[in-house]
Amino acid sequence: MSAKAEVLNVQLREQTGTAAAVRLRRTGMVPAVLYGHGEANRHLAIPSGDIQAAIRNHSKTVTLQGAVSDTALLSHVQYDHLGINVLHLDLVRVNLREMVEVELLTVLHGDAVGLRNGGILLENLHSVVVRCPAGQIPETLLLDVSDLDVGGQKIAGDLVLPEGVELVTPAETVIANIAKPRGGSAGDDTEEAEAEA
Repeated sequence: MSAKAEVLNVQLREQTGTAAAVRLRRTGMVPAVLYGHGEANRHLAIPSGDIQAAIRNHSKTVTLQGAVSDTALLSHVQYDHLGINVLHLDLVRVNLREMVEVELLTVLHGDAVGLRNGGILLENLHSVVVRCPAGQIPETLLLDVSDLDVGGQKIAGDLVLPEGVELVTPAETVIANIAKPRGGSAGDDTEEAEAEA
């Protein structure tokens, strides 16, 4: 399922610089810059609520309307030191058919066999990089872990990718594995140590 392009209502920003950005944020707007496709950079102001909605919905591409009409990719989101409020946004102009590289969240689903056998499910990686048309960016990628047993692992190559989506992250990268509980291995180590002594 592709993430829906969120609409951002944009205004042009006359003043740039730290002081101007601080004043802008006090009004509930977030400073942003739009660049790419060989066109001039545009300094924008976007309502904080629009940006929060796009982030909450995992939108990668956004439709800009208002002072600028364009389609853009959320390239970089800068947060405050608490990681809550958005301080600045980088937007890159895109054509919905052009290929882009984006980072997508991976979501594990299914009840792993190894959990019933006393193992612990460890998620080594929460996202992967893929390449696909800007207009067909999936919201998330699912990884079925139902058949995963103790000692087993699932790699990026096991992800089911929608048509037109290519994996950029190396296929052998481990995303999840089932480990033995620590107590069990610690006991084995103790027995081995006693045997050696």
